[in-house]
Amino acid sequence: MSSRERILGRVQRALTDVREDDTPYEQAVRRDYLREHGNRTVEETVDLLAENLADYRAIVHRCAESELAAVIGRLLSERGAGSVVVPPGLEPSWLTAVDAEQITDRAENTPHELDRVDSVVTACAVAAAETGTIVLDGSPDQGRRRITLVPDHHICVVRVPDQVVSSVPQALQRLDPTRPLTWISGPSATSDIELDRVEGVHGPRTLEVVLVSDQPSAEDNS
Repeated sequence: MSSRERILGRVQRALTDVREDDTPYEQAVRRDYLREHGNRTVEETVDLLAENLADYRAIVHRCAESELAAVIGRLLSERGAGSVVVPPGLEPSWLTAVDAEQITDRAENTPHELDRVDSVVTACAVAAAETGTIVLDGSPDQGRRRITLVPDHHICVVRVPDQVVSSVPQALQRLDPTRPLTWISGPSATSDIELDRVEGVHGPRTLEVVLVSDQPSAEDNS
């Protein structure tokens, strides 16, 4: 008997007492909880996202769409990045001011090759303000999960206000659960029983989030 057969057999045995007319799963759990906490304007929701991202030690920048390429180029230059991995579907105009070597994300890239890359630039699927969480879903402008876990520096672009929602329940409504979702709340970090924080254990030590709007805005580093 294979492992697959053993697992399916256990599932089947666990379901033997479930009646055919039992309440479907999607109806069995009440979902009348709050979808967001408080009433905020769009601007207040974006401000809350920036505040919570910074609280998680992400570095937050704000700019207009016309300034985005220059901001990304400057952030990579200040980082001293000599190479940057790029998802195949990333908007090319975002990288026109980048001097670093651009490495396109490919299935053939090994973890060792990615470990030698200095930075990664991606878009995102959605961002939840109340938790300061950014979600990537593996779309062409975000690439495979590994490119945001191996390089030590991640620049993530969030479109404001289109990709910003108040809460996790609202974010879930926008996401496809069959896609490979990566939930990011600040740079990778963990702590031991003494609460000594260590960054970069499961992903990048530095997360820079660029909140980009089609309206002119002074850059804000939180």
